[in-house]
Amino acid sequence: MEYTIKALADLAGVTPRTLRWYDREGLLRPLRTTETGYRIYGSQEVNRLQDILFYRELGLELAAIRQILDDPAFDRQAALQSHLRELEARRARLDGLILTVRKTIDETQGGVKMSDREKFESFKRHAVEANEARYGREIRDRYGDEAVDRANANVLALTEEEYGQWKALGEEIRAALAQAVRTGENPAGEEGRRIAALHRRWLSFSWEAYTPQAHEELGLLYTADERFTAYYDREVQGCAAFLRDAIAVYTGGK
Repeated sequence: MEYTIKALADLAGVTPRTLRWYDREGLLRPLRTTETGYRIYGSQEVNRLQDILFYRELGLELAAIRQILDDPAFDRQAALQSHLRELEARRARLDGLILTVRKTIDETQGGVKMSDREKFESFKRHAVEANEARYGREIRDRYGDEAVDRANANVLALTEEEYGQWKALGEEIRAALAQAVRTGENPAGEEGRRIAALHRRWLSFSWEAYTPQAHEELGLLYTADERFTAYYDREVQGCAAFLRDAIAVYTGGK
């Protein structure tokens, strides 16, 4: 079935202006354009628009989406399975938050008192489940089920203070990477080494034992897998590569 730009926009719940913007950005070209200048979209374009909207829902920028979809190795079935895992993880997180809020309301009304651990359990569990949904297959293939299970258990065992430190350190690393790339820092320089050291500290919250080799392998994964790249490059492109190279220098692998 074919659609005009207005018909496709109505079907997808977007505006014709959005579709024209996607066309200008090279993200979604029409199947053809009529002699009078009307854009016409076919089934392949419909599927691609669906993929675009899936990735937009996950927070990816247009440039990252175009890179993923235009990759000759792009596997739509695998991508859909990944989307499903991510959405299921989000649903699990919401279910956990709803339960925590209900328990908190009950406590404030004189009901069962919550332990301090219960108050923050859903936040930590979300971090573990989201990581499993996005990267579980890859990190389990690389490090093994036992190592990943131990890392997940370490995160769930974090105290409220430790969990806050872990999250804050992750945000500090992302901010430092963005600034380093913007200002043209050298990954082998002082700032690159500082960021790599911060990253090692961040890993210590979940890793039982640190090795330079495992650290370097994780850095390589940040550019080998587009999902890791999209996470670190969300604000500034090149952050994932900077972190990979900084880790390589820090661990003596480069």
